[in-house]
Amino acid sequence: MIQVKLFDEEHEKDLEKKMNRFLEKVDEQKLVDIKYNIAALPEDVDEQIYCFTAMIIYKA
Repeated sequence: MIQVKLFDEEHEKDLEKKMNRFLEKVDEQKLVDIKYNIAALPEDVDEQIYCFTAMIIYKA
């Protein structure tokens, strides 16, 4: 069965840590794909909010 795990963080290093922790538990042979996206949203004139997201697709 194909499954997905979704990640959503404001900082890329937080996303990296969480994904690496999850990937330690997934057999490399069962890994199908990883999708990654970044969104930048204006919060006000001087700041932006970043959203780093990823989806890991794997076989259960």
